[in-house]
Amino acid sequence: MTREELQDRLLAVFRDVFDNPVLVVHERTVPADVEGWDSLNTINLVVAVERAFDIRLTSQEANGFANVGDLVEIIARKVRGLMTPNVCATHQTRPAERA
Repeated sequence: MTREELQDRLLAVFRDVFDNPVLVVHERTVPADVEGWDSLNTINLVVAVERAFDIRLTSQEANGFANVGDLVEIIARKVRGLMTPNVCATHQTRPAERA
């Protein structure tokens, strides 16, 4: 998943959570910039992100992002971490091919 694809999916999550189909967020967007982004909607957002990206955020991660860019970085790390075993598995050689 590219960063742009991640951001597009995250934007769809924001629009769904905040029930605003025209909402636009950027990496520097903070809760004060989005109408209705309070502590309850932060929880709703975290749950929606976990579902959309099939990841789990730690309590520290869920409470530790100051803006959308921070959240993008957290998601990117998690998604890359999930992808790493699959990438490695495709490059493994059979025992007979190892020197």
